[in-house]
Amino acid sequence: MPAIRTTRLSTQQGEINMHRNSEKETRKTADDQAGPTTEPSQEAVRPEDELARLREENLQLRRQLEAREKSQKRPLTRYQHIQALKPYQAELIQLQQSLEDHGKKMIILFEGRGGAGKGGTIRRITQYLNQKHYRVIALGRPTGEERSQWFYQKYVREFPCAGEMVLFDHSWYTRATIEPVFGFCTPQEYENFMEGVSGFEKDLTNQDIILLKLYFSVSQQEQMRRFANRKNNVLLRWKLDEADLDAEQYRDQFTDAKYAMLKSTHTRHAPWTIIRSDNQHLAHINAMKVILNAVGYERLDPGLDITPDPEIAVSGAVELERLEAKRLMDGRFCNPCSLFDSTQR
Repeated sequence: MPAIRTTRLSTQQGEINMHRNSEKETRKTADDQAGPTTEPSQEAVRPEDELARLREENLQLRRQLEAREKSQKRPLTRYQHIQALKPYQAELIQLQQSLEDHGKKMIILFEGRGGAGKGGTIRRITQYLNQKHYRVIALGRPTGEERSQWFYQKYVREFPCAGEMVLFDHSWYTRATIEPVFGFCTPQEYENFMEGVSGFEKDLTNQDIILLKLYFSVSQQEQMRRFANRKNNVLLRWKLDEADLDAEQYRDQFTDAKYAMLKSTHTRHAPWTIIRSDNQHLAHINAMKVILNAVGYERLDPGLDITPDPEIAVSGAVELERLEAKRLMDGRFCNPCSLFDSTQR
């Protein structure tokens, strides 16, 4: 019996092995038909694509670093600017005292496009002055009563007394710039002003009034940047007005008005000084220097350099030559009437 049982076990084991071998053969045949198996792999990255990605990451990191450095330097830069202004502000106090001691009268006109930096410059100039002896005048649109009066009347009643300084944030020169561009005056009113303003200013200087005319010039790119900042900052939004919102649309007309104004009103007794104001800090300092040079007074610090930078504070005659050269290149010629007509279309 043991021999028979052993034979049966051997026979069963042989059948099992044959079955296993048959399964292996079947599996091998299926694998051969399916082809070689491969592990799933990521698509190969081209070297030039990887290089481009790394460059973009590097650029973004550099921008973030520059922005961080700029934000960290801003308080220090502002402090340095404030300190740099103080010697000139001290000289302005000395000049104001001289006006008071000698009973002199001084008028400073601040003109220019919206966002050119007139208001900021006025604030720096008057920051430490004696409030009893200066006034800042910023008149709005004329009322019906004022329109029926002599054009200069509302300005004349704001003129300085002896020992006083008056700063006009926009002056009678709105009749030469803003009003014709936006159609706020008639062609006859514009022509009358352009013909008579030089005589009016000659009378002022003949009466020993110190008259200083500053025009702040800002590039289109910087002007748009400042307007965008005002729109986005609720604390500055009040500075925007109708003329500012239309500044880009009417930029060429303002340039034509500026050219016609300089051509007719830049005179020996009342010259214009152009302040390039893209860099606000340099504009503040050079406007102060121009004012300090306009009055003879005993200097507080004789060693302080009050010579204006010729790249920032430019004579009206030089600016006029630049505008004329540009107009010739563009094939355009000055005609005050055509300026006014173009704004009425």
